Amino acid sequence: MLRPPSLLLLLTRCSAARRFLSASRQGQGQGQGRAVGSVLKTPKETLMGKYGDNAKLVYELQDQGGELLALRYDLTVPFARYLAMNKITNIKRYHVAKVYRRDNPATTRGRYREFYQCDFDIAGQFDPMLPDAECLKIVHEILSDLQLGDFLIKVNDRRILNGVLAICGIPESKFITTCSTIDKLDKVPWEEVKNEMVGGKGLSPEAADCIGEYVQLHGGLDLIEQLLQDPKLSQNKLAKEGLGDMKLLFEYLTLFGITGKISFDLSLARGLDYYTGVIFEAVLLQQENDHVEDLVGIGSVAGGGRYDGLVGMFDPKGRKVPCVGVSIGIERIFSILEQRVKASGEKVRTTETQVLVATPQKRLLSARLKLISELWDAGIKAEMLYKKDPTLLKQLQYCESMGIPLAAIIGEQELSDGVVKLRDVATREEVDIPREGLPDEIRRRLEP
Repeated sequence: MLRPPSLLLLLTRCSAARRFLSASRQGQGQGQGRAVGSVLKTPKETLMGKYGDNAKLVYELQDQGGELLALRYDLTVPFARYLAMNKITNIKRYHVAKVYRRDNPATTRGRYREFYQCDFDIAGQFDPMLPDAECLKIVHEILSDLQLGDFLIKVNDRRILNGVLAICGIPESKFITTCSTIDKLDKVPWEEVKNEMVGGKGLSPEAADCIGEYVQLHGGLDLIEQLLQDPKLSQNKLAKEGLGDMKLLFEYLTLFGITGKISFDLSLARGLDYYTGVIFEAVLLQQENDHVEDLVGIGSVAGGGRYDGLVGMFDPKGRKVPCVGVSIGIERIFSILEQRVKASGEKVRTTETQVLVATPQKRLLSARLKLISELWDAGIKAEMLYKKDPTLLKQLQYCESMGIPLAAIIGEQELSDGVVKLRDVATREEVDIPREGLPDEIRRRLEP
């Protein structure tokens, strides 16, 4: 599903994405992360009971020995299992790999059954909200660098949401299913959500109205302060803890200078069972002059949260390791980029090749091979057509179709003069360069 040139395009265009994937953001004084992978197939019981209503999207398998297996739904649950099995209590990691979901594919909206996720997680016992703030900073930095347009990062806390449900009289056994319904508020109006709560989840209309008073609120520090003074919510221990941490989080995000893109949104629920504290989700905002159709239909492009209890589910002694992490929706970002490129008619370079070695006459294959070998030895990313005697027109057309910026043309006259004709493919300007100085000239022209 994921085309390597598209991955290359994203990674070469986005410096923050490169830092995310290497987990090394040393320019900002942050530590080196480790790459930690996981197996593609895991025992079925490892995945079950972690995804709420989304459990039906898990691909279930049975091997020849009769063991029940499943394809990984995300990278978080296998990571938590890895920590428990290896007794790791402190790590910062990144992971880029495929996951699988029995979903209805919609390629224009970046929804596939097999797709890549890019995850960054911090595990360990640290002071409150510091790792959480860094995860949000990473999301903000990546989306800003990609220049996808205006975006908003919604944040909430499962403890606040559970506190709201408690004061509205919802039994704890219905918290998770009610949260799954609340999570639909970004797609459908409140009345539809309320009808599902009453008709589908068995809540009373009064309880649903009570929930509606809170989950339709969104704002910043002012809203947090307002809820801390709420006569009902402030009496709930869990909600009060969550609001205290949310206030601290916003203080850190203010120091990072990113609160302009952050919204405390009580409708954000994220339907996965394993979240225990702060949750967040990044969405793109529709622009009035945006020519990309169905941009709103793309949905979230990043999401994550705190899952302090997940590792303990896999530890024989139930030992917990606090964790927080974020997943970047690479496929959805590709869908947006590709739609924008199509709409603009812009040509996108899909290769790292810097120069094509070309010849204008026949019987010069040996000259091309010698020159390309010299360029390779000098560290230049060069290629040539795998034909003995291609026409110059075909070679230049190949440059244009692949987005190769330069062509090094060597003919009989150039061989005689000890030069190479360097052609700018876009402007068609040509200049003779001494052969020994060709690598330096190519580097000079392609400097950022």
